[in-house]
Amino acid sequence: MSARSLDFYFDYISPYAYFSWRKIHELCGRYDIVLNAHPVVFGKLLDHWGQLGPAEVRPKKAALYKYCDRYAKLHGFEFNPPACHPYNPLPALRLSLPEVSGTEQHRVISAIFEAGWSKGADLACRNTLVGILDNLQLDSAALMASIEAPETKAKLQQETATAISRDVFGVPTFIIDDELFWGNDQLEHLELFLQGNDPLDTERVEKMLARHRGIDRKSFVQRQAEGNQK
Repeated sequence: MSARSLDFYFDYISPYAYFSWRKIHELCGRYDIVLNAHPVVFGKLLDHWGQLGPAEVRPKKAALYKYCDRYAKLHGFEFNPPACHPYNPLPALRLSLPEVSGTEQHRVISAIFEAGWSKGADLACRNTLVGILDNLQLDSAALMASIEAPETKAKLQQETATAISRDVFGVPTFIIDDELFWGNDQLEHLELFLQGNDPLDTERVEKMLARHRGIDRKSFVQRQAEGNQK
């Protein structure tokens, strides 16, 4: 019988993804779970589901950073966010595809996350990424060249499209046995699920979700379009 596997969807642009990456290996180890890491483009998830990212809403970004600073101090590690945020994560995400980093994938992911969210590195800078790869004693020239290949770019697009097809709307997202958990704060619930102690009443929740929508808020784009027509 093959081991169970957990799919971890992430983007380096999310500190919550970093926080959960720090813990997910130990959790998978306790339950003999194979961890599959999937880099995805968070911005494309937001576009698909019609959302803004936390860093795109000024007070939300402030609350996010305050939370992160408290969280890091309580868990004994340094929180020092990237030099600019939000930023273009595409080169880092492409480096993290298993088709690019191969058996070193998890080491590459760990190093990029730590550089960005604990050391304040500019993850949009290719020289920064080269330095990270060099510190891991990997062939940075070959890896950086590979992320420019059309097939590599297509693979990241495919990973993101697959995530959307599985109803992934944010990062980090964990999927195991077709059950989706979203967010760093879901690790406790994920562990209960792995233990066979999930308190979820699926039938009751389905009935709740079937309740009538009382009102629909117009999106910003809809309101703007209507205003332009006046």
